[in-house]
Amino acid sequence: MNKKDYYEVLGVKKDASDEEIKRAFRKLAKQYHPDVNKEPGAEEKFKEIGEAYAVLSDPNKRSQYDQFGHAAFQNGAGGAGGAGGFGGFDFNDFDFGDIFDDLFGGFGFGRKSKNKSQKGPDTLVRVQLDFMEAIKGCKKTIKIDLNDTCDKCNGKGGFKEKTCPTCGGRGRVVVQQNSLFGVFQTETTCRDCGGAGKSYEEKCSKCNGKGTVKQTKEIEVDVPSGVDNGNKLRISGKGEAGRNGGPNGDIYIEFIVKEHPLFERDGSDIYIEVPVTVTEAILGCKKEIPTLDGNVYLEIKPGTQPLTKLKLRGKGVKPVNERFTGDLYAVINVVIPTKLNKSQKELIKDLSETDLDSESEIKKFKKYLD
Repeated sequence: MNKKDYYEVLGVKKDASDEEIKRAFRKLAKQYHPDVNKEPGAEEKFKEIGEAYAVLSDPNKRSQYDQFGHAAFQNGAGGAGGAGGFGGFDFNDFDFGDIFDDLFGGFGFGRKSKNKSQKGPDTLVRVQLDFMEAIKGCKKTIKIDLNDTCDKCNGKGGFKEKTCPTCGGRGRVVVQQNSLFGVFQTETTCRDCGGAGKSYEEKCSKCNGKGTVKQTKEIEVDVPSGVDNGNKLRISGKGEAGRNGGPNGDIYIEFIVKEHPLFERDGSDIYIEVPVTVTEAILGCKKEIPTLDGNVYLEIKPGTQPLTKLKLRGKGVKPVNERFTGDLYAVINVVIPTKLNKSQKELIKDLSETDLDSESEIKKFKKYLD
């Protein structure tokens, strides 16, 4: 069964802003939440809405989805293997707790305890590669600033832990409110502990009670051969520190590939413009040209026309996770001389007085002049 387009599920355009996506999700989530909507199919619709929002609200996942569609989250499809590969979306990793608290005003819908372990946020890093580094693969060492678990307090933020006396460790308290319609009982986050359910007699001096410290890390990345501009590589568990003992987030490496002075890439194929003289194009020749794997000799037949494409099979790129290597296309550029000496001009003049009008293309053109 094919999944619906995530943008269509939320009823937004593909260029919708983050705020437009969030606003659309709030409206639909409130309408179809199973604690509110008891109609058949409401729960499935709610899950569908949640899955769409979990992807489109995350810049990394949205970028992958825009590039590869639903295939981006199916067994690492849409990108490179190694170091975690591309993709890897898990709907269960997404925390809707805070937004549901905002939506339902503390009535208990969709709440998630703040003292529950949570995965750290993902981090996007852009890495620039030379053209041949992307083609052949390489190793890159990147420096990245991350919030890492404080090694002094082991991420707790303090010492001599104690249970919050206000909420009894639950992180939430029940509040009664009087209104014209009677007494309403609501549940809200405990203000004394901020929802953690616990506090510490001594605050950690290294992290100032946050449980994390900013650190610069060096990470070695194995860049697979064949990556292209805009491809992403996921490094699992090396990102920002988790919360309350939760796992670290992931790092997404987005590759920015520099242009090459001669080669131009189009998917698995490579194009190179080969300059030849007028006499080489007329008489034919063997021309030495560069390829991705070294120089080769290209046979240019007599009478080769400008912009002729000569294919060298298997001399292109083998993209990531592809079985076949592309081709190299040599595009012939006949260079017309702009400076001629006297003898060269005489030779060209003599040539022009010979019968060169017999070519079919010239005859066809002249036919419409008569």
